[in-house]
Amino acid sequence: MIPRFLTIIFSLLLIDYLAFRALKIVMQGSTPFRRKIWFSVYWGISAFCLVSLALYFVGIFREMSTFRLFVQGFVSVIYFSKIFVMIFVLLEDIIFYSRKAFAFIKQLFIKKPILAPQETANQELVLSETEANKITRSQFLHKTALLAGALPFTAMSWGIISGAHDYQVRKKRIYLPNLPKEFEGFSIAQLSDIHSGSFYNKVAVQGGVEMLLAERPNAILFTGDLVNNHPDEVKDYISVFSKLKSDFGVFSVMGNHDYSDYIMGISQQERIRLRKKLHEAHKAMNWDLLLDENRFIEQKGEKLAIIGVQNWGTGGFPKYGNLQKAYQNTQEASTKILLSHDPSHWDAQIRPEFKDINLTLAGHTHGMQFGIEYGDFRWSPVQYRYKQWADLYKEQNQYLYVNRGFGYIGYLGRVGILPEITILTLTSKQA
Repeated sequence: MIPRFLTIIFSLLLIDYLAFRALKIVMQGSTPFRRKIWFSVYWGISAFCLVSLALYFVGIFREMSTFRLFVQGFVSVIYFSKIFVMIFVLLEDIIFYSRKAFAFIKQLFIKKPILAPQETANQELVLSETEANKITRSQFLHKTALLAGALPFTAMSWGIISGAHDYQVRKKRIYLPNLPKEFEGFSIAQLSDIHSGSFYNKVAVQGGVEMLLAERPNAILFTGDLVNNHPDEVKDYISVFSKLKSDFGVFSVMGNHDYSDYIMGISQQERIRLRKKLHEAHKAMNWDLLLDENRFIEQKGEKLAIIGVQNWGTGGFPKYGNLQKAYQNTQEASTKILLSHDPSHWDAQIRPEFKDINLTLAGHTHGMQFGIEYGDFRWSPVQYRYKQWADLYKEQNQYLYVNRGFGYIGYLGRVGILPEITILTLTSKQA
């Protein structure tokens, strides 16, 4: 634990040093007083970030949720922006040292001609001009570095102020040929990745809940990550999310953050106790938590199966879920909908082994809370980790919908990939 913390601090200090070099070169033409002010502000902000992280590490601010969230958001914006500055500084270093190395090699293998005094003077003049060009290039790259850092700083700051709660209602029609006529037009609202421990604007969250209720769905399904780590994070929001109601109820499952696995230094018995406490929070909100279980929604003798599996993910994420157990005794339902938090479950187990699960609902990726969406075009760095990371996917007769998430974690905002409320309408009629 200590080595990991020291590695983090060292990495952040390295980023600080490289970004400071850009500021120092750009400020060369300023007065000593102005340089002193800017340098003091720069290192003052860095010291605040590092000291806050250290205090959080020893446990002082972990219970001070408001301050903790402020530090979390501030630090993520500051250092993410500095990384962009660092890239340009390193680019300048690569150019500079490459030129030095080339000049050294050239000096070793290429003999210089003996020049007359006038020729030597001319060459020195050329070299002086070259040095001047070097300074110009250096100034240009370091100014570009600061601009490159300012752009993500501005975007990420706006992502916290505006994007974090700019809820988008996304609607899709799901064509299921075997859907009973009694469920024609049946509507499902999906929420995922609430991460209540990150919230800082309760009024905005209430607004998101009201947007969902305005859609009047027949059923509401939640696909995991109610909290970041601890069940107490949701206690101030139980009154908000207990307002979620529909004709056929609210069904939910657990996500990887709901098992208290990311709380360090506690026993397995304590983790189990905390998980049970989170189960009680679901119950307090009148959510039907499915722990490798299933339920039937019935209309006029026809059944729709809602299957809920505990978290199951590839790539190092926990595999608590038992899909076989969750699936059992659902054969009588012609249409089956599965709630599974991690979309990697779909290709790894669901499609190969459970071909009659018509629709799987997942979340988990958040769309990395950063990316570009324009019409049908979608891009996010998270797509290089997850094949299915946002929106609707289809393979043969099976569908997967990956919700972009209602909340946020780590970075307390969203840029480009906005929080989502999904409305899915089931139909047996082709468009």
